[in-house]
Amino acid sequence: MDSQCICMPSSPSLNPKIHRNAKLNPSWEAIHLRKTTICFKSRIHCTCFCLHKQEQNSFFTREPNARKAKKYFSQLREEPRKVAKKKGTIAGAVALIIGTSIGSGILALPKKASPAGLVPSSITMIICWAFLLIESLLLVEVNVALRKKKRKNEEVDELEVISIRTMAQETLGEWGGTLATVTYVFLGYTSMIAYSSKSGDILFHLINLPASISGIFFTSLFTMLISIGGTRATDQVNQWLTTSMIGLLLAIEVLAVVSGGWAGLGGSGDWGKVPATIPVIIFSLVYHDLAPVLCAYLGGDLTRIRTSVLLGSLVPLLALLVWDAVALGLSAQSDQVVDPVELLMRVKWSGVSIMVEAFSLLAVGTSLIGTLLAFFEFFKEQLNNFTWQFSSTQLPQGNRLFGLRKWWGRNKSFTAMTMAVTPALLVSSTVPDAFSAATDIAGGYCMTMLYGVLPPAMAWAMLNREAEDAERRAFSKLRPLLLGVGLFACCIVIEQILQDILLFGS
Repeated sequence: MDSQCICMPSSPSLNPKIHRNAKLNPSWEAIHLRKTTICFKSRIHCTCFCLHKQEQNSFFTREPNARKAKKYFSQLREEPRKVAKKKGTIAGAVALIIGTSIGSGILALPKKASPAGLVPSSITMIICWAFLLIESLLLVEVNVALRKKKRKNEEVDELEVISIRTMAQETLGEWGGTLATVTYVFLGYTSMIAYSSKSGDILFHLINLPASISGIFFTSLFTMLISIGGTRATDQVNQWLTTSMIGLLLAIEVLAVVSGGWAGLGGSGDWGKVPATIPVIIFSLVYHDLAPVLCAYLGGDLTRIRTSVLLGSLVPLLALLVWDAVALGLSAQSDQVVDPVELLMRVKWSGVSIMVEAFSLLAVGTSLIGTLLAFFEFFKEQLNNFTWQFSSTQLPQGNRLFGLRKWWGRNKSFTAMTMAVTPALLVSSTVPDAFSAATDIAGGYCMTMLYGVLPPAMAWAMLNREAEDAERRAFSKLRPLLLGVGLFACCIVIEQILQDILLFGS
């Protein structure tokens, strides 16, 4: 009651209540106001006296206390930085990129590049590398922007992988999502067919097991690694395999140079044969299906993602340039165009043939890990979206559909992996020599459409729609770059269509 008496006179909004009570009990009101005034004044006096004393006593201690408070709040501000933990490592991301890029494409490149010659094919590789680097950085920017937007809207700390389909749907609309889905599924299956087919051929030479059975065994091995071991175990295995593969590649290239691999280099080459090499070069340098996985793996840290992409893409470029030079040097010494793998197998030094076969197997395996991991995450995301829509319908517990939905929710990972692997194994085990055709289709059409045409279109749509005024002014400077890479990708697709038409016509 004392506290109410002290506060009431100081609040004009409460005065009408006092006046209404005064009319009912005038005698009580007069006594009450006198008590209130006396109490209020006495408390003001005591409060002022105490404050005066407190100021005198704390004159010498105020400044140290302020410093302590400042230090305390600075520690509070710094505490989240100590708690925040960076996801993934740049080394792991670089290993994923290298392993995905240096794959079966490097084994198919020499035959395609030999008619063009060293200089034209090398310049084409550098141009394609720069083109693909720009495209990958655009994919990273779009993916990280969508991750930040989703985190802001949903207020969650952990995010699953945002697939290419979701990126296209969020930026380009339903038609973009549909185009990305169809192209990505076709690309994933053609890549898986190429890897399974090539691994079967390599294992057939090593252990004399039928190619179809060898391909199924090899693909199933990495499928179990991803399904059972998870991302962490897969990352560690992939780093070890990538390191071994790079070591074997360097050893093979040194042995090839020592055995006269550079001797046959010469001549200016034929620029007219360059277009036929572009699909295989793109297939050999592409790692863009890992972009969503890398963004999630590194927690959306743009600086670390850009560093990983740059370093991870440089190593495959250098490896391809040296491999191309060695391969064309060996091919020039032969009377006919021969795969340098076969030429190296003819070297009589002990262990060289085993090294070449082991490198080929590691190249296919590391590419298979990256592609299968991204393909698995894509199907997993689509199944999660489908399950969310399916779970919105209410079903009684006794219904069969309720049991199916419950089983589906527990086995989405198994279903996603089955969808990613089974069709590719069926095609690679039944269609002979599927490697070459799958490589041309994947590099010439699927990869160019998905990682050449769509990224600049997505970046254009997102920045044009969501950017602020300052970002719009900066974006206007990027228009020529986005138009340039988009038109370059369209030209590759058109040129590939014309080549296929001429091939079928002949």
